[in-house]
Amino acid sequence: MNQTAIATVGLYAVLNMAILFWLVVATSQLRRRYKVWVGHGSVAHLERIMRGHANAIENMPMTMLLLLIAALLGTSTLALHLLGVCFTVGRLLHAWHFIEEKGARWQREIGFGLSGLATIVTMAALLGHAFRLLL
Repeated sequence: MNQTAIATVGLYAVLNMAILFWLVVATSQLRRRYKVWVGHGSVAHLERIMRGHANAIENMPMTMLLLLIAALLGTSTLALHLLGVCFTVGRLLHAWHFIEEKGARWQREIGFGLSGLATIVTMAALLGHAFRLLL
């Protein structure tokens, strides 16, 4: 077992958790500002940040799991770093877009593109590896 590869995935899991925590703090700050404790209270910015938070929760865990499986199957540390950086920078830009009251469109597009690319490449690599082993 390559502990360096597993530690690499751990690094990106921590960085993505920090992004998720940033979203949590930003959501909490808006809730206090607008005195909305449940739901979004028809506050557009709060609804926006909640959607960004939900999107992060929808994407981060599965991609981290895919990267961990890739590490356990022997993917090189360099490849894991490339995928991890691509995904993490993408999630950072995506979160930034939603935290801003009127985030720039490029943040969301590039953020989605980078994180989506990393996830799809990891999925394809694992699928290819599975087919080679199972067929």
